[in-house]
Amino acid sequence: MQKILVIGIPGAGKSTFSIRLGQLLQLPVIHLDYHYWNPGWIETDSDKWREKVTALVTGEKWIIDGNYGSTFDIRMPECDSIFFFDFPTRLCLWRALKRSTLHRKRVRPDMAPGCPERIDFEFYKWIWNFRKDNRPHIFKMLERYAAGKNVTTFRKPSEAALFFEQFEP
Repeated sequence: MQKILVIGIPGAGKSTFSIRLGQLLQLPVIHLDYHYWNPGWIETDSDKWREKVTALVTGEKWIIDGNYGSTFDIRMPECDSIFFFDFPTRLCLWRALKRSTLHRKRVRPDMAPGCPERIDFEFYKWIWNFRKDNRPHIFKMLERYAAGKNVTTFRKPSEAALFFEQFEP
């Protein structure tokens, strides 16, 4: 595994998983949120965003963490492995709310400078509708681009935790 995508429902722990996996495999971790957002939670223009992602995947080895379904067509063909976090909605909604509360008004290490954590009801609504609105697109992209790649789907936190046991002596 040299080029790894970590995708799935927000609040599942993709960034935490990516950091831990990056440490174990000694791979650089790229958090897409860090590259997408501009100070003050300003989104990157879609054409410029695709250019940025195209540049990010040119690296020899990496772990890229984040959804951004509009760039799956750039990232999926370039990766060797995909980890898909398909956790229950309510769990992820709870985790995202907890994260917002714990880190409120501070910028997380995986987030862009100038984007402090906040209570964001639009984001929670997006999580609530993720299975209906975004999950089908993920399956479609996996069907299109994941042939011959290692695809691992985690449906609950214990499965992701169990994955790391293979690295223990």
